[in-house]
Amino acid sequence: MTHRTTMRRAHQLAAALEAAARGWHVHPLLPGGKASALHGERSCPHTGECAGGHVKWEARATTDPDRIRAAWSAGAFNVGIATGPSGLVVVDLDMPKDKNGKDSSDAPSGATTFLALCERAGQSWPTTYMVRTPSGGMHLYFTSPSGVQLPCTARTVAPNVDTRAWGGNIVAAGSTTPAGAYEVTNDGPAVVLPGWLSQRLQTAPKPAAAPAPLLIPGQATRRATVALERETAAVRSTSEGGRNNRLLTGARALGRFVAWGEIPRDVVEEAFQAAGETAGLSPAECRITIRSALDWSIRTCRPREVA
Repeated sequence: MTHRTTMRRAHQLAAALEAAARGWHVHPLLPGGKASALHGERSCPHTGECAGGHVKWEARATTDPDRIRAAWSAGAFNVGIATGPSGLVVVDLDMPKDKNGKDSSDAPSGATTFLALCERAGQSWPTTYMVRTPSGGMHLYFTSPSGVQLPCTARTVAPNVDTRAWGGNIVAAGSTTPAGAYEVTNDGPAVVLPGWLSQRLQTAPKPAAAPAPLLIPGQATRRATVALERETAAVRSTSEGGRNNRLLTGARALGRFVAWGEIPRDVVEEAFQAAGETAGLSPAECRITIRSALDWSIRTCRPREVA
């Protein structure tokens, strides 16, 4: 192991422990990536936590320092936070992209849109724990209001504004990707989600083709999980020349499960993003292809009852 790798692992372990000290449940992400490094259902050893059956990554995320040290002793993993068990709602403010995945000034950024929402509600920009993403976007951390279990949203609140709550994963500060590092810009406490935003998230419009979820937030059906693992594996193994088409095909195949409420969209997006980047596609190319494929599939899929 090189000195540089050793230093990076120590830095990411420290970041994981710091997040856990705040009460946030962490899990290892692939080195340099955004997808969970924990085993999936198909490769489950059915030992330890999974002795009684496969336990998904969200439930295996932890605040236990000993478990965290043991996990990060195996590699220089990025740090993921399971937002639901952590009692968090994280507002993800993205930078606008053009059709080629490059930064665009033709559309407002997520931060601009969010500021407009604050002003419309008669409120100032909230002061809370905040992280800058490698793309120049922002993650605003809030604690979930008592007695409310919010799901994730994807561009339903406003353009370039997503949220991560139950069923969601957020890349923590201290993590790095080929695009750069996630860096804390406000190290203060995560404040309670503002009432006006909580109300907006509870009434956020759902995609037209999507019925009410069949599952409690954070779960996925077995067939959706198996399909996701099969399709992402196919993407990872595709050679140059067919990678983008395979990514498009795979994401389209999963869109129906998102539309039917069998798996959270953000879980599908993150899994295919990691698979596409592993296959050699650029992050921007992956993001555009995945979103386009899922939007098309959700819009055009047949109802579950007649599929």
